Amino acid sequence: MRVTNVRAYRIPTGGVRPVLVEVITDEGLVGWGEAAVAYGLGARGAAGMIADYSPRVVGADPAYPRHVYHEIYDNSFWTKGGGAIAFAAVSAIDQALWDIKAQSLNVPVYELFGGAFSKRAQVYANGWNYHCNDAVEWANAAERPLNDGYKILKSYPLATQQPGRTLTHVQRRALSPEEFTRAIERLRLLKKVVGNDAELMIDLSGGVNNDQLMRILEVCDELNVCWVEEPLDAFNLTGLKGLAGKYKFPIAAGERVYTRNGFRNLLDTGAIDVVMPDVGTCGGVFELVQIAAMAEAYNARVSPHNCASSLCTAASLSAWAACANAMPLEIYPYLPQSDGYVQVLKNAPEDRINDGFLDVTDDVGLGAIVDAERLRPYCCFDFREENG
Repeated sequence: MRVTNVRAYRIPTGGVRPVLVEVITDEGLVGWGEAAVAYGLGARGAAGMIADYSPRVVGADPAYPRHVYHEIYDNSFWTKGGGAIAFAAVSAIDQALWDIKAQSLNVPVYELFGGAFSKRAQVYANGWNYHCNDAVEWANAAERPLNDGYKILKSYPLATQQPGRTLTHVQRRALSPEEFTRAIERLRLLKKVVGNDAELMIDLSGGVNNDQLMRILEVCDELNVCWVEEPLDAFNLTGLKGLAGKYKFPIAAGERVYTRNGFRNLLDTGAIDVVMPDVGTCGGVFELVQIAAMAEAYNARVSPHNCASSLCTAASLSAWAACANAMPLEIYPYLPQSDGYVQVLKNAPEDRINDGFLDVTDDVGLGAIVDAERLRPYCCFDFREENG
């Protein structure tokens, strides 16, 4: 079996921009993957990197995804030490190849890594109060996911909602006095609304200066939150060392970190209790499983970051199932209700969520049935068309 074509798709949908890759073989098997840059800028770049990598993929045997990974990693020069855009493209290709390999063996992807540790994943809700700015409305929005059965909620108390966009995070590392007061009020009011009905995950997005950060972390400690995510900039490994052991809550980080090498540096700080690799940016399915295994050696757990299309949810769930130390998985349950949303799957995992849990199916490959016809208008690269 050989890869005969690679296509890339850019899909503007619901305020985000998923990038999908389709890998086609000479035996009729087709694999899909996603470059998980949907929630930020970089979709054109990721699609361009897929196009640049495609000559290394076409002609390869998809039964050996790791061979293709190393062909790209070892020989494209800028991928070593590269960042989000390079590894988003690598990750999408890697997912598609594992999808093909598992289909050829008639098994789910997670069976290729020893099988599923659990057939039911608890999921946590994100994005449930993106439309709010006022502290009271922001906190009261939690009633919706609570009523829908979610027992863990994540939110961004420092962020500001912007019309036509998702969120604007802290600017120039400082909140105004009014914004700082609003952030503290949001946290306290949210705890009052939720009480003991759900756990709270607080994402700070690595944006605020030390003096404001320490006061916010003290409130998080007081409220007994489930975790605090990205208290510092992703490059500030030295700063993380200073936070190690200071608070009762776990510290989570890693959505902007790539490959085993990047996560080793993160774990070496001694401050990280939960690593958050994204299957669509960290290097792919096997890279995420290896990162999780490495985290075990540091007595840490893994909760995959997941903020893209429903295809990325399927890939995230496949990798999650193969991790012995997995925590709940991230879900944006209300994203499909956004204006202009394009559902890329015919069997979206989000549709199976019940009372805050998502079953791990026995469907082959990534378990994703892509609506290929719906995606055709969004195709932005076709290797065979460009190369005769």
